[in-house]
Amino acid sequence: MAAVPPRIGLVLGAGGVAGGAFHAGVLAALEEDTGWDPRSAAVIVGTSVGAITGAALRAGFTGADLLAQAQDRPLSAAGEALAQRIGPEGSPLPLRSTRQGRPPAELAGTLARVLRRPWATRPWSLLAALLPEGSVSTDVISAGIGRLYPSTWPESPLWICAVRQADGRRVVLGRDGSCPPLSAAVAASCAIPGFFSPVTIDGYPYIDGGAHSPTNADVLLEAGPLDLVIVSSPMSRQGRRPRWAADQAMRGFASALLDTEARRLRRRGVPVVGFQPGAAVLAEIGLNSLDPSRRSGIATAAHAAARHRLAGDDLIERTAPLRPSAPSPERSYR
Repeated sequence: MAAVPPRIGLVLGAGGVAGGAFHAGVLAALEEDTGWDPRSAAVIVGTSVGAITGAALRAGFTGADLLAQAQDRPLSAAGEALAQRIGPEGSPLPLRSTRQGRPPAELAGTLARVLRRPWATRPWSLLAALLPEGSVSTDVISAGIGRLYPSTWPESPLWICAVRQADGRRVVLGRDGSCPPLSAAVAASCAIPGFFSPVTIDGYPYIDGGAHSPTNADVLLEAGPLDLVIVSSPMSRQGRRPRWAADQAMRGFASALLDTEARRLRRRGVPVVGFQPGAAVLAEIGLNSLDPSRRSGIATAAHAAARHRLAGDDLIERTAPLRPSAPSPERSYR
């Protein structure tokens, strides 16, 4: 049987503006140190800002261009052409959002639907679905994606995770039989509960996929045979030693969710390599993940940290499927 190229799953997690900068640093490091092109991933899973980054990769942005963009440096000619299609960045997001209460009958309907299948909804997803709605429009997100993809979904698999507000369940747009306009799917995945207004798709309002999980790596259990899964997880943290900071609980929770998702994949025989912020990157991120003034410092620190990890013997071995010098696996599809 002829050798086939390795199938790599790429998971890009939630994390706001800081998360986008983190992804840029990690993806550029992977390109430089392994020779692997993230655009070639067999499946890309995107949640919130990870959905934006995933759409950018499928449109043709390289990791190097995403890093240059985050650092306000010139892009390649191809990257600049794509950036011109997106257009200039919109106005900065407001710091606060007016919250709008939802009708009691609507909240009761959500609870009734959850009670029919309580095991299908995580408690924190239900809480997010019941929160008052934010008032900030997601148009600033959907406009640029719409100019990249005016009428089509990417040919290569791009799975966008969102949460259906009506019952708090995760939906994987682009996989679960639903391919709405990509601009709407990405905006829905980014609709932070209580900040952004929900995004309506096919009559249902959706909110941020991070309300279910910041990474949602376990959706790749439905992706078929994979040789390696790479996870870029801006909302968790590297290591388990207690860290006395205001975001300690949130990052510890995100790490625990990612650990669970990775274990499920590994039990299926799929290796998983995760990139999470360490101390240097966390210092650059601070406590406001939507602050654009920190983007360059975050991307630079994430790039350096990822390159340092990739140079270690352990990561060199575990990322062998990414490296051109590694033999291509022979895989039987049954």
